[in-house]
Amino acid sequence: MEKLITLEAVAAALPFDNLDTDQLMPKQFLRGIDKSGLAKGMLYNMRHLADGSVNPEFVLNRPGWEATKILVAGPNFGCGSSREHAVWGLMQYGIRAVIAPSFGEIFYSNCFNNGLLAARVSPEADERLLALLSAPTPQTLTVSVEDRTITTAAGEVFPFTIGERHRTMLLEGLDAVETTMKDMDEIRRWKEAHEKAFPWMAGLPGRSAAGK
Repeated sequence: MEKLITLEAVAAALPFDNLDTDQLMPKQFLRGIDKSGLAKGMLYNMRHLADGSVNPEFVLNRPGWEATKILVAGPNFGCGSSREHAVWGLMQYGIRAVIAPSFGEIFYSNCFNNGLLAARVSPEADERLLALLSAPTPQTLTVSVEDRTITTAAGEVFPFTIGERHRTMLLEGLDAVETTMKDMDEIRRWKEAHEKAFPWMAGLPGRSAAGK
C-alpha cells in the first residue's frame, strides 16, 4: 500500500454525527464485482440533489474544495453496515485521512487495512477544527502520522490517537498480513514458550488436521 507519513491538503467539514456507511456508499453502487468506479458513489446523496444533478451547496462541490484529501466529521463516523466499499470509495475519491472523535468499529479497521488514516481526536479538538473549516474559503491541514498531530495553517496543533500497529501500517505502507509477518520472531518465541509451559498442546493444530 502507499505510505502515509505527512499529508498537507485541503480539508472539508462534514459536521454530522453518525454518518454511516450507507450514506458513504449507497447500496446501488455495490453491484460491481471489483473495486472500480466507487468514487462516483461516495456520499452520492449528499453530493447530488433528488433529480441527480450536482448539489452546489455541498462542500465538496464548491469551488476550491475539488482537491480535498482530508475530511473532518462528527462522532461515530462510518457506523452501520460493514461494507468495505465505503473505504474504497473514499480513497478512490482522493480522501487519505478522516478526522473524528470516534468511528464505527469495523469501518475503523477497514480504513487501516486499505491505507486510509482514521484519526481520533478529542471532542474539543473536533469542534475547533469544524469551526475552522466553516470558513468561506478552503483551509488546509497538515497531518503527521509520525508525530500523531494535526496542524492548522495558523499553527494550532491537535494530537490524535492511533495504535502503534496501525501507525506502522501507514508509515511503512504495509497491509495486515505484511504487518503480522514483521512480528514472526516474536510469534515464534511466544509459541516456543507456550509449548514449553503446556507441552500437551504442542503440535495440536497439526494433529487436529490429521484427525488424530
